[in-house]
Amino acid sequence: MSEITMKELPLEERPYEKCFTHGPEALSDAELLSVIIRTGTKKDSSLALSRKILEGEDGGLLSLLHRSLPELMEIRGIGPVKASQLLCIGELSRRIWRQAASGETLSFHSPEAIAGYYMEEMRHREQEELRAMFFNTKQVLIKELLVSRGTVNASLATPREIFIEALRYRAVSLILVHNHPSGDPSPSREDVAFTKRVRLAGEVVGIALLDHIIIGDNAFMSLKERGML
Repeated sequence: MSEITMKELPLEERPYEKCFTHGPEALSDAELLSVIIRTGTKKDSSLALSRKILEGEDGGLLSLLHRSLPELMEIRGIGPVKASQLLCIGELSRRIWRQAASGETLSFHSPEAIAGYYMEEMRHREQEELRAMFFNTKQVLIKELLVSRGTVNASLATPREIFIEALRYRAVSLILVHNHPSGDPSPSREDVAFTKRVRLAGEVVGIALLDHIIIGDNAFMSLKERGML
């Protein structure tokens, strides 16, 4: 049976009209997406195309955070422009969450606040990423940096790389943040050993490692709070 076109839908069921009448909260995920991508193909309406985007093993809105440009373009009807639009939706959602999490009262003394700041950005990553936050003498963040991006279960970095950057920005202290794609924030033996190497290297050059926070799936762990620093 052929897919019903947008024009064949009753007026009150068309995504734009539905949004005008009832607000965006009344729209399904596919309807919201169809409003954003605007056009479909000769065979599929924007709504039908949106349903295709959201189906599959990694289906649903979270798929927009996991799929790459080539993976999106494998979907019939998705070219480079629409694939780029979809990637930008995912990135925009991460940035909105991060800004909302930071607010005006974010204290970098709090592991919970730091984890909240990075959670939506890092918990969906399919590779480990190691980030460093550099602070001045007043404990003000002066630079945050992606130090390395590794494999599915390991980030590839050395203390030397971290302290080259710390010295470049004249930091006096730092906090490390990395994610576990498995979703479990429990530190591995390698995580603990790496943290101790960074701490010892920092003592040599006079830059204190304040904490190492591991991001899981809506969960985190502070190695300082666990006495592993």
